[in-house]
Amino acid sequence: MDTEVSYNFDDIRPLNNDEVKDAIEALVTNEDFERAFRYIKPDVNWKEFSETMRSFKTKEDFKSKLAYEAVMMVANKTTFSLTISGRSRLPKDKKPCTFISNHRDIVLDASFLNVMLYDVGYGMTQVAIGDNLMIRPWIETLVRLNNSFIVKRGVSVRQMLDVSRTLSAYVRHTINETKESIWIAQREGRAKDSNDRTQGSVLKMLNMSGDKDIVSNIMDLNIFPVAISYEYDPCDFLKAKEFQMKRDDPDYVKSQRDDLLSMETGILNNKGRVHFTLTEPINDQLAALDRNMEKNELIAAIASIIDKEIYKHYRFYPCNYVAYDMLTGTKRFSGNYGLRDKKHFEEYLQGQLDKIVLPNKDEAFLRTKILEMYTNPLKNHLASQE
Repeated sequence: MDTEVSYNFDDIRPLNNDEVKDAIEALVTNEDFERAFRYIKPDVNWKEFSETMRSFKTKEDFKSKLAYEAVMMVANKTTFSLTISGRSRLPKDKKPCTFISNHRDIVLDASFLNVMLYDVGYGMTQVAIGDNLMIRPWIETLVRLNNSFIVKRGVSVRQMLDVSRTLSAYVRHTINETKESIWIAQREGRAKDSNDRTQGSVLKMLNMSGDKDIVSNIMDLNIFPVAISYEYDPCDFLKAKEFQMKRDDPDYVKSQRDDLLSMETGILNNKGRVHFTLTEPINDQLAALDRNMEKNELIAAIASIIDKEIYKHYRFYPCNYVAYDMLTGTKRFSGNYGLRDKKHFEEYLQGQLDKIVLPNKDEAFLRTKILEMYTNPLKNHLASQE
């Protein structure tokens, strides 16, 4: 399928190298961008930093030097460790893949994955990012400079079909023509309760641009599930607060300010140990599916294959086991943690609950919601073993 002829990707694609110079100039002269960068690196000498920025002539330069350094700075400040396993499963010929992962952190899921792929010599991916996060013009400039492509979210039902077709064509074009890997979350938005499920709509979108049957169309994109495990989710209290607000007011909708707060909180606060597992590529499992199944059944079967790979490959920490036992009122996993671990998690949990300010704060409900966030990955993992 020749996507070049029928689609114009200009409003969603990353910047081209001949656009890098102007983009960098726009960033270093933007006060909002300077303020945001100082948030991460307060003692930066802006004149020197601007000169360094202007020395980057390509996206590759920018990504491998500045973006890499910024992400590692965040990792060093806010994680106990950042690790990856399953490297041996990466294609030996660096064949482009579609990495699909569970979604915990708005900004860092893809950023952490990219620096680790870069470290193992595989190369960074293009990243799908929702336009709801393009809260300031400089953010859009920055993410497109950093090789991200834009997923349009707030469009009418009628526009949605065109938007999905274009996005699907862009993904296929990137894998098959540009020969670059991409990262995309398994669902739109983060799983607030950590009950990770691949959305059928994501797979339907990926299928749209193919000209074969569903299974072949998906296989052509070389899907590679990734399981992401954060010991602590800095946004757990914000997610719990949102659950109560939605419970108390079914019409409640998050504001852009909330998204910005989630981005900041996720980037700047403690995550403990963070681990990424590259699971098995799934083409062999897809090839075994019955292609005569009804379309929605096939989509559900493909989603289930991705989910199981993710569930099987989570990494667990004492807090997951403590949360499970606290939530279920059992001692099923008491062998996986000590009294010190339990006390530490109870103090952490109370500290997060204390951050929640609501007029009619329902602490028992909020506590349950946070416990579910740390328990659901373990529950899904156990179910996948059965």
